[in-house]
Amino acid sequence: MKNIILVLFLLSSFNVAAQELNCTVQLNFDQLNTQQTTTDKQSFADIQTAISEFVNNRRWTTDQFSPEERIKCTLNINLLRSPNQNVYIGTAQFIVQRPVFNTDYETAVLNYTDKNFSIDYRPEERQMLFNENSFSSNLTSTLAFYALIAVGLDYDSFSKLGGTPYLQRAFNVATMASNAGQGGWGIDDPRNKHFLAENLINQQYRTFREGLYNYYRLGLDKTTEEPQSSRKYASELLNSIKQIQNMQTSSILLTSFFEAKNKELYHIFSEAPTNEKQQTFTLLANLDPPRTEMYRELLK
Repeated sequence: MKNIILVLFLLSSFNVAAQELNCTVQLNFDQLNTQQTTTDKQSFADIQTAISEFVNNRRWTTDQFSPEERIKCTLNINLLRSPNQNVYIGTAQFIVQRPVFNTDYETAVLNYTDKNFSIDYRPEERQMLFNENSFSSNLTSTLAFYALIAVGLDYDSFSKLGGTPYLQRAFNVATMASNAGQGGWGIDDPRNKHFLAENLINQQYRTFREGLYNYYRLGLDKTTEEPQSSRKYASELLNSIKQIQNMQTSSILLTSFFEAKNKELYHIFSEAPTNEKQQTFTLLANLDPPRTEMYRELLK
């Protein structure tokens, strides 16, 4: 009887435990030529399923997650051309989300646009193999990179610099892909995946990552208890970004941050006193020039 109970307990524990990611994958192939799209619809469905299974069914940490604790993310892939059979090139948008305590609001942790996303997928290779210590394929390296970035940033938001091991692993994946001569990973383009990971482990961005923890745990998560906490820690984070931008003229990490946070920052400061709105507008306009007109609404 004890053995039966033990088996049932282990089975129950196995069912309760879940992988870390809950990632929604969308594959768009409308811009490929009509004939190819018609022929390959099932192949594209298979690719989408294989990508989703690779990201969601693989364990990326040794920690235990319950189903409701899984990290939400979205991977939107837009295929633009196919230079060879079973090879597709396009773009991807990767968004990572995090719940805010005591609310039904989910905040975007990252909004990264990958302008060099490629797939080399053959139907007979249904199971995508991956070894973190060696390069297997561009697709599996890209997906593993996204997964580790998602875990790392999520952990950073709950524990100061808590995501460091996973961000370092993401950088290692990027380095191996770059050494293998794969597109989208080299050091020639400061907007690519290599530099996203490099920024995250670069000591010059340490204050930014520490500020993220304050922004989420001490700011957003306590908004219902201390309404002004979000503004306080958002201001501190923006001033950290200002210091970094004085040293770094271009940063894909900071670009992705404002892609994710611009509307949220506007909302946070929309209730601020007039003088604070003026200061914040000036700061945001300097840090995120493309959205100056939206931030100008703070002055009305």
